[in-house]
Amino acid sequence: MQRLIFVLPLLFLYLGLKAQNATYFQYIEQYRNIAISEMERAGIPASIKLAQALLESNAGRSTLARQANNHFGIKCGGNWNGKKHYRKDDDYDHKGRLTKSCFRSYKNAEESFVAHSEFLRDPNKDARYGFLFRLKPTDYKKWAYGLKRAGYATNPNYPKQLINIIETYELDKLDKISSTELIAGNNTNQSGFGVLLNNDVKMVLAKKAETPAIIARRVDVDVRNILKYNEGITSPNQILEESSRVYLQPKRSSYREQKKYHYVKQGETMYTISQMYGVKMDKLYSRNRLAKGKQPAIGEKIKLRGWKVPGNEIPKLQSEVPPPSNDPVELPAPKTEDPDVEADQFLEEINIPEKNPTPPTPPQPSQKPDSSQDAQPEKTTIQYHTVSKGDTLYNISKRYGITVERLKSMNKMQSDTIHLGQRLKVSE
Repeated sequence: MQRLIFVLPLLFLYLGLKAQNATYFQYIEQYRNIAISEMERAGIPASIKLAQALLESNAGRSTLARQANNHFGIKCGGNWNGKKHYRKDDDYDHKGRLTKSCFRSYKNAEESFVAHSEFLRDPNKDARYGFLFRLKPTDYKKWAYGLKRAGYATNPNYPKQLINIIETYELDKLDKISSTELIAGNNTNQSGFGVLLNNDVKMVLAKKAETPAIIARRVDVDVRNILKYNEGITSPNQILEESSRVYLQPKRSSYREQKKYHYVKQGETMYTISQMYGVKMDKLYSRNRLAKGKQPAIGEKIKLRGWKVPGNEIPKLQSEVPPPSNDPVELPAPKTEDPDVEADQFLEEINIPEKNPTPPTPPQPSQKPDSSQDAQPEKTTIQYHTVSKGDTLYNISKRYGITVERLKSMNKMQSDTIHLGQRLKVSE
């Protein structure tokens, strides 16, 4: 009898652990793809993101996860204008009594995973979390202790808890996988963000090979409205770029957040800037005193809200600026005191940047010169990438189809540290 009394608790403990393991494995299977996608986009190791989600949400079983789709325990903060969920946590009133805390509420779990990235990448929190993005992206232990150092959690055992989850479920293997290597047919969560808000305007992210007609059926809107609200979409059957923003309501006349200016980056147009901030394109043209159809030069400042720019601050056009030289040029890192330079607030403080640029086409070998003519020296075009917020050696190397070691070798780098504005050679 005594032996039975001793064995029964062990049996229940075993069954409980087995059930927990099954729940954890199911959660990992469900959200690993979005974690990998966010790793490539934002630079946060997939192992860390999943471990935090598992711990904070109890594998999706917490009240906050079930009722508010908040899998990371992110509180409202001063700038959150979205839906809210209140519950007692660790906030006290002036009399020392436990009071309800305000937590962000999301449309779905995937939106929560994206918001977690932008919470850590917020330019206003750079002094607090910025150093994390200079760590080696596969060093989950330094990331775990770095989060504790930054004050993400108050539990002194938080790093050990994350590391234990990562090593128990071998999540570190996900840090070495790219989204292109995922098994086909097993990526249902990779781009299922549903309807989101940008600048208080409803929008969706286009899935691979989607058309306006398909999106209209998916979200139950009139396809004619999609064509009306998105200036760059001209046909119901137009194949849209994956992850491009498609507005379901009229965009605003001005940007409603604190950011006042956008600095033009390579490949951006007035239309892409309009889509980025949810501001009507004709209003951007008018506010910046530019003729419709003209495109601003790289580095120019585009005003997003307020009065028209004065005559001496009209952005220069691409046609007015000579094309950049292919010769190597060392550019100083831009000052980061001004959050406008790098901030790209999105989805109620959720920032989903434009789709990564198409990897550059490597130079084609030239034909053997005719021996009857004077040989001309072959001119090689060197490709560069300018480091922006959230970039890591890992996601830059994936973007251009090279290895991290090759990237470091081309730039004579001795460490994995990069800084904003740094110009990296990505092909020779």
